[in-house]
Parts: sequence; structure tokens; C-alpha cells
Amino acid sequence: MPADMAERWLASTGATHAVGFAANAGRKSPKRFQRRLVHAVAFCCLATLSADCGGSSGGSGGTFTTTTGSMGTPREDHTATLLPSGKVLMAGGGSANSAAIASAVLYDPASETFATTGSMAIGRSGHSATLLHTGKVLIAGGADDNGFAIASAELYDPASETFTTTGSMASARSGHPATLLPSGKVLMAGGFGTDGRLANAELYNPDAGVFTATGSMATVRFGHSATLLLSGQVLIAGGGDDYDLAIASAELYDAASGTFTTTGGMTAPRYLHSATLLPSGQVLMVGGYGGDLLGFLASAELYDPFAGEFTTTGSMATRRSGHSATLLPSGEVLVAGGATTAMASAATATAELYYP
Repeated sequence: MPADMAERWLASTGATHAVGFAANAGRKSPKRFQRRLVHAVAFCCLATLSADCGGSSGGSGGTFTTTTGSMGTPREDHTATLLPSGKVLMAGGGSANSAAIASAVLYDPASETFATTGSMAIGRSGHSATLLHTGKVLIAGGADDNGFAIASAELYDPASETFTTTGSMASARSGHPATLLPSGKVLMAGGFGTDGRLANAELYNPDAGVFTATGSMATVRFGHSATLLLSGQVLIAGGGDDYDLAIASAELYDAASGTFTTTGGMTAPRYLHSATLLPSGQVLMVGGYGGDLLGFLASAELYDPFAGEFTTTGSMATRRSGHSATLLPSGEVLVAGGATTAMASAATATAELYYP
């Protein structure tokens, strides 16, 4: 997606917590632009935490209501992590004056109020936040006030409501997906580094509190999806390359060998798409941006991990990118919001249901 087109689109999206990514390879992007670009898979990861957080399906009669509380500090491109207590940790992000925020708040759904909690050591935006098996939250990477990628990481302890520093990543990165593996380690793959898009990956070991390098992807990617499969492997799909062109290829990360191997490619190149693991073990890829030729996509496809192939499935009624995708208890997938074109009024409030 061209930078001017993307900026017009993102000005309209009102994106919530999704991570940002840089506009120009090999150099720092303008701070505001970096924070406004949306990593769709991160947006969708939060949506899957709750069956009712993705929006109304239209026919169900669902409604949105304003909570009585306020975060206090306006923020964008922050992370929102559901804690075991039921509260939601909202950390960092960008402010109206483009400054990276270090503060964090806790949302209590019982009282519908926000309360301040400990602050991070540094302000960061476009970072990742992963709930570990220990109950702590790993905050990693992101961008600083000047839009440069960060390598440092911190741990939030819900018991003491404090952040403490932990080991730093080997590569500074922002706009990366973070995937919790069955072993308890966390996979960081791709994103934006100090010298452009990244193909390398790292693992965080919560027991040792350190990051170690693991195998690299076959290609650099940003705006890609990372989905933990039932086998324990991680499906990396799509994204954008060094030239901002959409990618159709996909790879599998095997934690046992620490390597990425290619698998069947998607039927259409796409980034800023959603990826949802279905009860069948298949992965539903929906929408996204397919580049200048294909534009915003309404198409969808299924990845079959047994065959290692993608096949087309029903298309949405509306083209959309940067949307949320929520697996409902019924097995249906609620797809909501997103942008439909690059125009300033492109954001949509519509939603659709996918029936497997």
C-alpha cells in the first residue's frame, strides 16, 4: 500500500490497540504515521479474548454502550491484555502530541472503571504484550518518541502492579506478532527494525528472563499473521515485503527444531488480514490489503494444516482490512469493522458472520 494511500486510510480507521509499523524501509518513519498503521493480526488477537468484544453481528441485536470510566490519558497503538483476574491491562501507546506513553491503566469490567497502575520504565508504542503462563505480562519492543524501534522488554506483575525490566531482544523491533508457545516461551518474528523489515526471530524464555535467537523466516515480513496451530507449530502467513508489496507465501515455525519451513501459499497476497484458528484445526484468513492491483479484499481462504494448503472459501459482502475476527462459542467467526477503501471516510461499523 503506498504511504500516502495508507495514511489517508489509517486516518479514518480509529484503530484501537493494534501495533504500528514503519512506512519506509531502512529508515525511521514519521512518528504519527508509524503509530497509526495497523497490524491486523494483533488487532484480532485481542478480539479473540472475548466472544463479545468484536462488535455486533447486525442480526443479533447487539449494542454498544459507553462505559462509565475513562482511561484518563488518551492513547493509541497501546496493548490491551486480559489478565487472569478478569481485569484488562492497557499499557503504553502514542499520545496526541506523538509522545510514546509509559503509563498503564487497569480496566475493571465489574465496576466499569479504570484505575492507574505501575508505569513502564520507558514509553513505547507498537509493542507486543503477551500473557505468560506465570500470569505476568511480557511487554517487548515497540517504538520510542522518535519512531525508532526498541529492543528492551519489561514484565508486568499483576500481584504487585509493577513493571520490572527483563532481558532485551537481540534485535530492536516494532509491529511484530508475539506468539505464546505451549512450552511457555514466546516467539517474536519479523516486524520493523532499525534497518527496515526483519526476517529474523527470537524466543523469550520466562524462566531465564532472556531472549535467544532462533531460525529466521525465508522472507522479511510486516503486517503478517502468526497463528499457533493445534500441532504446536506456528503458521506465519502473508505480510508486506521490503517494497511494501503484499506477500502470498506462508511458513511454519517448528519450536522443536527452531526452524521455519515453507508451506503452501495463500491463493491471494494479503497483509493486514485476520487469521483465526477454527475448532477443526483449520485457519481462516479473511480480507486484508492485496496491493495496488487487488486493493482491499473481501475474499477469504482456509489453511488445512494436514494438507499444507490454502483453499478459497466464501467471500465477505464487504471488502475490509484492519478488521477484527472473533471465534464465537458456536464455532462461527464474527468479522467486524476495518477499513473498506483508502478514502478518509473508509472505516466501517458493519459486521459479518462466517459459518464454517
